[in-house]
Amino acid sequence: MRTANPLLNDSTFAPASVPGEKQMTLQGTVNKTGLLLFMTFFTAIYTWNMVMSDPASAKMWVFGGAIAGFILAIITSFKPTWSPITGSMYALAEGLFLGGISAMYEQKFQGIALQAILLTGGTCLALLAAYSMRLIRATENFKLGIFAATGGIALVYLATIVLGFFGIQIPMIHESGLVGIGFSAFVVVIAALNLVLDFDFIENGCTHGAPKYMEWYAAFGLLVTLVWLYIEILRLLSKLARRD
Repeated sequence: MRTANPLLNDSTFAPASVPGEKQMTLQGTVNKTGLLLFMTFFTAIYTWNMVMSDPASAKMWVFGGAIAGFILAIITSFKPTWSPITGSMYALAEGLFLGGISAMYEQKFQGIALQAILLTGGTCLALLAAYSMRLIRATENFKLGIFAATGGIALVYLATIVLGFFGIQIPMIHESGLVGIGFSAFVVVIAALNLVLDFDFIENGCTHGAPKYMEWYAAFGLLVTLVWLYIEILRLLSKLARRD
């Protein structure tokens, strides 16, 4: 069973529950996801207000939250049993990052943050409904395609970061031209389809009786995908706004 989300892979649900131990449930995962989203929103509001009142502090919040979130994501991916703690800390750190970067975009394009939030939430709910009604199925070929596309996007972003240290920028894809908009639209679609794979994998985890702590880990994995989707939608909307 493949999933493009590197945090939710074959080995994720490998540990089977021992007799008498509580098992992972879909409702439990939904509850944990809601709690992590609330924590993210809480710190995002704080950072939003800080950056709006003092724009010079934006980089501190954005880079601080991003670095802390990255470290916590690595720790959680290697230690799923720690996810109730590290997953919660990740949500708080990502809130700092998202609040800061959203405020930065908002200062340039008024109303863009709310649009990105609504589009992210709407996309998630629409895909969840489609998956629940079996209108979209995560077949093995579908999973392999999304995995390959996600890996390709990751390599492009990694190259962008590395080349940036030498003052080199990959042309066109990060600009507001048709190629840049097309690239961002493609990334948004791939990020959204990762949600379908996450839904499928979590369902299988519940079916096969994964340990209870995996509810936290699965919620953490979903949050990672939602954060990625939100950022990509924010970028796409900013490119579209620059063309007006």
